[in-house]
Amino acid sequence: MIKDRVLFCDLHGLPRGKYIPAVTSGKESQKVGFAQGAFSVSLDRDLLTVPGTNILEGIPDMELVLEEEEHKSWQPNTRIRLGNLYAKNVPYGLCGRGRLDETVKELAKLDLAPMIGIELEAYAFEKDDDGTWRPYNTPGALVYGTGPSNDPKGLLDQIFSTAYECNLPVESLNGEYDNGQFELTLCFDNAMKACDNTFLFKLMAREVAFKNDLLLTFLPKPIPERGGSGFHVNMSLRNSSGKNIISEDGKLSDISKYFMAGLMKHHESLSSFLAPTVNSYERLAPASMAGYWANWAEDHRLVTLRTSTKSEKSARLEHRTGDCSCNPYLAVTALLQAGILGIENKFSLQDPEDLDGLENVRATRHVPSNLLNALDALEKDAELCGKVGDLISKAHIFMKRDEAKRLEGKNLDEIRDYYLPFI
Repeated sequence: MIKDRVLFCDLHGLPRGKYIPAVTSGKESQKVGFAQGAFSVSLDRDLLTVPGTNILEGIPDMELVLEEEEHKSWQPNTRIRLGNLYAKNVPYGLCGRGRLDETVKELAKLDLAPMIGIELEAYAFEKDDDGTWRPYNTPGALVYGTGPSNDPKGLLDQIFSTAYECNLPVESLNGEYDNGQFELTLCFDNAMKACDNTFLFKLMAREVAFKNDLLLTFLPKPIPERGGSGFHVNMSLRNSSGKNIISEDGKLSDISKYFMAGLMKHHESLSSFLAPTVNSYERLAPASMAGYWANWAEDHRLVTLRTSTKSEKSARLEHRTGDCSCNPYLAVTALLQAGILGIENKFSLQDPEDLDGLENVRATRHVPSNLLNALDALEKDAELCGKVGDLISKAHIFMKRDEAKRLEGKNLDEIRDYYLPFI
């Protein structure tokens, strides 16, 4: 018997869903009910009064309205179905996928279609004899490493093969900077498809690892003495003729400059959507290849916004602040909406960073020092909150403030162990 695994992404970026008998045709059969309280549950399973979840009004239902597209599953006799959430027959305000859908429509009114390519980074852990998760033992690993010395158990081979079988478009997989760390890059696609692919790929990769007695964690800084893991969002914009308008004659277009200026203006508040855990701010630091400073430059990995304009066809903007603890739909929505603000207001773009970014930098603004400060910055940024969605912004702030306060006074190991089973 074929079953459907219906899934949606919550405020933590986690997959929630149900197994149901394979959905057949018919309008009513395309809706699957859930409690709005799914958006109120902390990682340690406390039920919180998150705005928009109506916890004090009886925890009413919402419905996942499934799209017709079926996604191949890595589980036998199973299909995967995605969709947007509705409550009382209107889009549910806490659905990140629904907010991205609206954002894409908003850009279409500007004759722009966003294309997105996402690079993920992750560490593998294996169980010690005492049952403790330890970093994956890869003594011969090296950056851009491939093969058994980089991955003795062949995890990347299995992830690659499974992704191919499930039509999840991988651009490349390889060893990253540190032992047991991997870079997993997905192909460019339209914004919704790219985020769907990312959402499913993360779930698939973790489940493939689990079957091999490994834990693949997308935590931004699971090992204090090793490098961080990022979530780099590559963006291009196409007009209705299909032309990429990021660059013209090898230089940034005016629309690109406005878009980038919006990202720079809202740099501090964007961080709470892009780096939404306490652990995230262990990664974000000066002199790193993370997007700490509010700066940009052409082909420069030590800035937040790295541009590539040599080829008009492949020109893109790479935003480097994020990490994989984010909800990909919400993170991409926030970036695109900050860019829209730049276009609508014709913000002026600051000069590019012209120093090394390691020992010297001209930028003076940077991401907040911790999650609570990042949430404060977002709350003060009414302009960005309104564009992303007031309700989902309030819910995000409420949920993540609670999370930060739960982890106050905890050491690095305790914080990592809080997140490790989920991210």
